[in-house]
Amino acid sequence: MFPKILSEHRPHPHRIPAVILSAIIISGTVILSSAAAQNKPASGAPDSVFQLGEELTYNVSYASIDIGRVRIRLEDTVRRNGQLFYRAAAYIDSYKGIPFVNLHAVYENNIAPDGYSTWFRARDKDDERWVSTEYIFDYPGRSIRVEIGDWKSGKIDSRDTIKVDTLYQDGLSMFYFARKNLFCGRKVKIPAVVREKKGNAFIDFKGQRCKEEVEAIKYPLDLVHFEGQAGFVGIFGLTGDFEGWFTNDAARVPVIANMKVILGNIRIELESWKRAGWIPPRYSGENGK
Repeated sequence: MFPKILSEHRPHPHRIPAVILSAIIISGTVILSSAAAQNKPASGAPDSVFQLGEELTYNVSYASIDIGRVRIRLEDTVRRNGQLFYRAAAYIDSYKGIPFVNLHAVYENNIAPDGYSTWFRARDKDDERWVSTEYIFDYPGRSIRVEIGDWKSGKIDSRDTIKVDTLYQDGLSMFYFARKNLFCGRKVKIPAVVREKKGNAFIDFKGQRCKEEVEAIKYPLDLVHFEGQAGFVGIFGLTGDFEGWFTNDAARVPVIANMKVILGNIRIELESWKRAGWIPPRYSGENGK
């Protein structure tokens, strides 16, 4: 049975941002520590993934060459028929002068508190034109309406309907869904729509605690590592195996992701952040000493 949600507006991206997807996705069965079994970090603090105003900026690199940046922001909440949804946005840009890479896109969506997508719109720059792809989720009607057209004029070039029988994800909603499920201790299957086609992503939330360092933070971080697989082809030819490292705290901030795209292997690394009261957790050993 579908949950009773309104046939909310908004789309799924017909392309999922490499950077976003890297740190995200889900499905399975694994036995973890007691903290993981409770879906809580080692500190025991409750989930605080959805914080309005949070802005996370990531650098994307290939073979030690910086090729682009992704900025993800939780912008607002909206209520429809008494239900609360979070509105998020991602801004994806390749750097100037990078051969074979010219990507500029804006993704927006509405996310249910449980992490599934209820509306999504992608705006992708194609030469001087911005192409809009909107996914309008109608779960009671078991369908996703897809509309593709010119963003500036609002002209719709094509419409289609995708039949669904469960809740689905887009690139942005997966970003938050993975954070919320980081400590679940299971391997998770995540239905998604990519380039107007249904596919699945899988994440094994083993809950492997580890320490890593990134350029933006001058001490070892307390992180949780997971691995996954994208069973579809997305932006830049994204497909196959990926791995991510999220902070071992209530915020569960994605810090590092490695993934395969058409260029080869790329790395996505947290560069800066705006999040009220958040200090990246310092690694102090398996026993907190």
